[in-house]
Amino acid sequence: MPDTPNLDERHVQPIDTDRLLPAERATHAPRILLLYGSLRERSFSRLMTEEAARVLTRFGAETRTYRPSGLTLPDDADADHPKVQELRDLVTWSEGMVWCSPERHGAMTGIMKTQIDWIPLSLGGARPTQGKTLAVMQVSGGSQSFNAVNQLRILGRWMRLLTIPNQSSTPKAFLEFDDTGRMKPSPFYDRMVDVMEELMKFTILTRDNKACLLDRYSERKESAAELSKRVNQKAI
Repeated sequence: MPDTPNLDERHVQPIDTDRLLPAERATHAPRILLLYGSLRERSFSRLMTEEAARVLTRFGAETRTYRPSGLTLPDDADADHPKVQELRDLVTWSEGMVWCSPERHGAMTGIMKTQIDWIPLSLGGARPTQGKTLAVMQVSGGSQSFNAVNQLRILGRWMRLLTIPNQSSTPKAFLEFDDTGRMKPSPFYDRMVDVMEELMKFTILTRDNKACLLDRYSERKESAAELSKRVNQKAI
């Protein structure tokens, strides 16, 4: 018998496979939000997200892409700013996300980070990102790099997103798109397709059992303590 004297047995629960593997599954198209990190007229991160959205639609997703033009800097406006509200509404709507950033000065762009910074960890008593899926991609002007996707992974973990294992990094992106803005056939295109396919699978696997996946011992214990404190207070 394991010796676990530090556990509060009132809040230890066995793994509930019925909740983890529900028989009834959602039948609507997975809802995927795509964010990109450049405002250039010929933005390769935007072109990449447009290609990704086409592939996701082919796999059966409903996609929406946020246009960051006009989004104010964090804390430079109130949360009721129209572009902030638009972004937050889309995050709440989504079941999964794609983040695609150019690499600028060895990092994700400020435009990409600004969008993520406007997404709160808590919104109206709910956590708008927790338990949702995330795929990360980057485009580079030079040789292949993984700086941006590595940073995006850190942010995804911080936002409690289920970031999928696969990722896409496209070097010399200016060579990978034709004059009409469509991505050319290449191993980089194939990798993007792989990432979108994996995102769809993880989203379908996890969206119905999110409540079970996010049910944590520490939070049950903390919630019980807060409830006890509130119920037993001597004055209101």
